[in-house]
Amino acid sequence: MVLCDDTLTELRKIINGDDVPCAIYRKGQDLVKFFNKLGSNEIYESGFPSRWKYTDEKLRQINGTPEIDKCIKMAFAPVSFRGRINELDALITYFNETLQFDKWQVVREEDVIRLKKIDKVIIEEVDNSSNGDVLITEDDFLKLSFNVDISKIGLEPFLSQNISMRLREAEFCALGDAPLSAVVMIGSILEGILLGLAVMYPKDFNCSKSAPKNNEGKVKMFPDWSLKDLIDVATEVGCLKLDVKKFSHFVRDFRNYIHPNQQIICNFSPDKNTALICLQVLKAAICQISIFRKKHCL
Repeated sequence: MVLCDDTLTELRKIINGDDVPCAIYRKGQDLVKFFNKLGSNEIYESGFPSRWKYTDEKLRQINGTPEIDKCIKMAFAPVSFRGRINELDALITYFNETLQFDKWQVVREEDVIRLKKIDKVIIEEVDNSSNGDVLITEDDFLKLSFNVDISKIGLEPFLSQNISMRLREAEFCALGDAPLSAVVMIGSILEGILLGLAVMYPKDFNCSKSAPKNNEGKVKMFPDWSLKDLIDVATEVGCLKLDVKKFSHFVRDFRNYIHPNQQIICNFSPDKNTALICLQVLKAAICQISIFRKKHCL
């Protein structure tokens, strides 16, 4: 099993017991014992790195190996939640919201934790206009129709022209037999649009809680923001909605396979359906950003 960056981050929070309700807090020495059961052979001593950095590194090392499966099962082991099974089930539900994007699901069967392969992503989002829950699956998402007009975003003319050209080329690749090219290009288009948006709304983006900071605690310059940063902040300021945010991270993870070694390590082979989903995400993002711009230009 190969997990995307977002899933690894959520798994780290759960293992460490940081910022996640119901999770078990583990000290440094507890984390060493945890990962020693997965093949490490370390001793907790002076100079131990920060807990999050240690766990991040360990998860990256075992990602894509059988140990990542064992790690998840250990993190959700029912025996560790004696008397708190309801909390365990809530934690599993929380983690599955992210894990589903890797097409996996954690399932508890009495005292046994299993990993189940799934073929659909289901997103639950509250629709304030109808006061109800809307379920969006990949199939439903692909059926949606979006009228895309880059000019409505209001980017700088030269950037808008470049984005339009790239979009046409990405559509050609997605509909043709070049899914990897489509995925990489779609990721670059999304990043270019969001970066252009950040430049238009510097105060909103810089003051966002999700704005990335450097080692001195200062917000980074926009060119140093990652696509993940741009997606998270764009959602926080209202440019993107939750559904597109989640699917955008899906695109962002795929775009990372522009690096041949990364693609080989993760055995990533995108097909036409993958490319079409990514293209649909991009179109949805453009439409939502266009609506945001229209509201803020009135």
